[in-house]
Amino acid sequence: MIVFIQILAVLVIWLSFWSLIPRDEWWFRGADFPRLQILILGFIALLLYIFWEHSWTRWDQAIFLGLVAALAYQLKMVLPYTFIWKKQVQKVKKHELDPERQISLIVSNVLTPNKKYHLLIEQIQKHQPDLVLTLETDQTWQNELSVIETDYPYRVPVPLDNLYGMHLYSKLKLSDTEVKFILSDEIPSIHTTVTLRSGHPVQLYCLHPKPPSPTEAEDSKLRDAELLIVGDQIKDLDESCIVMGDLNDVAWSRTTRLFQRISGLLDPRVGRRYINTFHADYPLLRWSLDHVFHSTDFALVHMERLPHIGSDHFPVYVVLQTGRQFEHVQEELEQTDADEQEAEEAIREGIEKAEKEEKMVTDELAQEYKNSSKV
Repeated sequence: MIVFIQILAVLVIWLSFWSLIPRDEWWFRGADFPRLQILILGFIALLLYIFWEHSWTRWDQAIFLGLVAALAYQLKMVLPYTFIWKKQVQKVKKHELDPERQISLIVSNVLTPNKKYHLLIEQIQKHQPDLVLTLETDQTWQNELSVIETDYPYRVPVPLDNLYGMHLYSKLKLSDTEVKFILSDEIPSIHTTVTLRSGHPVQLYCLHPKPPSPTEAEDSKLRDAELLIVGDQIKDLDESCIVMGDLNDVAWSRTTRLFQRISGLLDPRVGRRYINTFHADYPLLRWSLDHVFHSTDFALVHMERLPHIGSDHFPVYVVLQTGRQFEHVQEELEQTDADEQEAEEAIREGIEKAEKEEKMVTDELAQEYKNSSKV
């Protein structure tokens, strides 16, 4: 039994150390995701070490100290997303509620092969959000969601068959709308201005970058760069702003926290609870991939994870309210010179990687044309 305890403790220590290595390859960045799971395994190992009778060798003492350090580090990363932490975003008090200055939204990665269209439609009809952002939506999903178009006169359809299609449906007026392919011709993002019922404009960014994984991207450079490019654009804006989507990154990762400091946007989950949206089918393997960040003039009215819709992601429903009074009680995260330098380096590496991949595709197409010409 003591050997099992040692192996479990060493695994927790190793995974915690592994996540500290500043590398972009997916096999390093993957350690950012299961921090809650690592923490649970670590506490199990800690309790077994304490209560299981055994002789404490120097090796056991070293492992125990390493385990305590690993648990302290993991707690530091995840505790901000619990009720014991200071809230980053204030809750709107009942006497302050003003529907004219509110915006409600649903973010849902639908999983392209998912055929349970009615489950998402039921949630949309139940909550009647001002905005609906769907991700991984293709032409079939667009056709099925046409039943909600009567309620959503403003639409930005980007149907794709590569798992990166997206659709934005809005009851509120959209203007200056652009579909941008920031670093890849395969990965769209939606940039637009939403006008609230009060007439207040809000800059909206809808993102779904490619994740670092063995089946998607060998490293996180493109994902990190796309997020930080948007953050860099936002930092110079003196306007209300919302960024939402499946960012394929967890809230506590190095890149997401850097994005917050660069952009100045807030996370309503801090000081409240986890909104773990992936994987919907495996309760023990879940983390937060779907996000809503906003400027300091927004406060929180409501936030919840919606029921299973047949996808591997749960939808998220958030209601925010804007007001200048909130800016006086909500502070941006402080950006340092080191943050700016790190962001610039990540953006440069992402652009270089995108250019390299584009050249490879061009060379492959040229070679295919050359070979077909010979035939």
